[in-house]
Amino acid sequence: MTETPAVRRTQTDSPWEETIGFARAVAAGDRVLVSGTMPLVGSTIGGEGSPYEQTLLAFRNALTALEPFGLGAPDVIRTRMYLSHARDVEDVGRAHRELFGQVRPVTTMVMVNGFTDSRVLVEVEIEAFRADGGATA
Repeated sequence: MTETPAVRRTQTDSPWEETIGFARAVAAGDRVLVSGTMPLVGSTIGGEGSPYEQTLLAFRNALTALEPFGLGAPDVIRTRMYLSHARDVEDVGRAHRELFGQVRPVTTMVMVNGFTDSRVLVEVEIEAFRADGGATA
């Protein structure tokens, strides 16, 4: 994996990272970007059938990817939620509000045709801001 002093990448145990060739999170300057994150528990889809539970789990997984950079929910400035069903907007929104209601990041919710696993109802992305500009990471 290519590293430069200004860019740092982290991996998790997700099999997709190796198969597709991506990092779970990339820190560059004052931003940390977290890849599309599914509601996985190990290699199993969690919260099957519940868009609310899947959203909480996916965002918690994404927030865990911020931990190596010393960041958490208060540092999140952007969220994206990809949903496979319009009927799930309220449940997904409720989960988002519980995690980020005090933070109020900019957000986007998009309907998609589906995911790599048909049991997945939601996938999320987050972007965080590092006030130190990445000087300590």
